Amino acid sequence: LEALNQGVDCLRLNPGNIRDADRVQQVVSEAKVRQVPIRIGVNFGSLPPVGAIGVTRGQHRHLDGVNQLVKGSDASGEGETISVVDHMVATGLWEIQLLEDLDFDLIKISLKAYDIDTTVEAYRRMAELVPYPLHLGVTESGTAKSGSIRSAIGLGTLLYEGIGDTIRVSLSDDPREEIYTGFEILKSLEL
Repeated sequence: LEALNQGVDCLRLNPGNIRDADRVQQVVSEAKVRQVPIRIGVNFGSLPPVGAIGVTRGQHRHLDGVNQLVKGSDASGEGETISVVDHMVATGLWEIQLLEDLDFDLIKISLKAYDIDTTVEAYRRMAELVPYPLHLGVTESGTAKSGSIRSAIGLGTLLYEGIGDTIRVSLSDDPREEIYTGFEILKSLEL
């Protein structure tokens, strides 16, 4: 709320970082009055418990088996197997529904994981399901050297396919390296 009062251009809400429905409604109401978009950030590192999206209110992800979910394209799709991608997309759709139920549609969404396969597949699926802009990124991508390569492959794949509206290169390095790497990715794709 203070960020909105100070004139922020966009907010980010990760599923579960504001768990109280009244507080979410307060933030959304203030964002709506000011016409400030909200970016929903679904990160593998902060996924809610499997089978309990929006229910458990604070149960830590390591206690629920999120780390045992099948990652990326390893999911066979047979039986009741749920993949990290399925869980990320379901979490994002749940969070979108929260905002839509409050008559708010100035939404952006990101679905970030450490591994490229999971990240790319999550964005591909979400792009087919929602009309909202997608904010691309690979979470905890690494140092300037390794993270730049990881980001270039992940973001480059999606951008080449026409998926994505904004990007963030996240490096464990000088923030200027993030900007330089992002610029080079866009430049190489003539974007």
